[in-house]
Amino acid sequence: MPQNSQGESQPDGGNESTPRVQRIKFTRPSEDPEKKIAMKRVKDVEVCVPIVYGTIAFWLGRKANETQSHKWTVYVRGASNEDLGVVVKRAVFQLHPSFNNPVRVVESPPFELSECGWGEFEIAISLFFHNDVCDKQLDLYHHLKLYSEDDSGPQSTKKPVVMETYNEIVFPEPSADFLARVQNHPAVVVPRLPAALNLPPVSVEDMHEGGRGDTKDHALSPWFISFSEADELLKLAAARQQVQAHIIKLRRQLSMIDGVPQSFKPASA
Repeated sequence: MPQNSQGESQPDGGNESTPRVQRIKFTRPSEDPEKKIAMKRVKDVEVCVPIVYGTIAFWLGRKANETQSHKWTVYVRGASNEDLGVVVKRAVFQLHPSFNNPVRVVESPPFELSECGWGEFEIAISLFFHNDVCDKQLDLYHHLKLYSEDDSGPQSTKKPVVMETYNEIVFPEPSADFLARVQNHPAVVVPRLPAALNLPPVSVEDMHEGGRGDTKDHALSPWFISFSEADELLKLAAARQQVQAHIIKLRRQLSMIDGVPQSFKPASA
């Protein structure tokens, strides 16, 4: 079992190829009664921000230093590599205490950091949002994996160990300012809004920010796991075909047991 930099045994994490899905919904915002000007909220509307957080670790080879056997990166990204800066103000990564300056603050996207080491440990990630998004922080926890669970072959310096988690952050009753800023941003899922809804005008700075959605040229993007809706639909369709083929096979076997071929019609999907 791999050990962390203090030599303590750590439990193995999940399979790096198996995404874990969670929907994180914040409670409806309650305005501070002491505030003179309450933030205008849009009722009966929810804004969803799909995110992925995880680590990618590369083995540095047999000639690497024993205490720095791997180079790894921990990050929070949009589900399709979009820029999350329109929603997230900063990210704080809590590393193992053996690292110099274990609390790392990243003030702008991409929200990530890279390090070298030899042990696995849990990384705490805290996301802080812009003032018009949410006044609460979101705390996430991720287990850094350096060693693949597939030990059928030797380690490779070219194929990294990838461990990612997909989440959807839901903000109910968003502020009108936030909704105006993100209604056309690729990192944010906004439902169809009522035609009569009047949103405040977006500043030139915010319009420029809204165009920064695409970060698909990230150096690690070839290793990111795809969490697209289209991929999920393809997987569901393939699973339905497998089930249908299994049903047809069973019916044929039953007809042979009875000794009389029977006509049958596959059940509709």
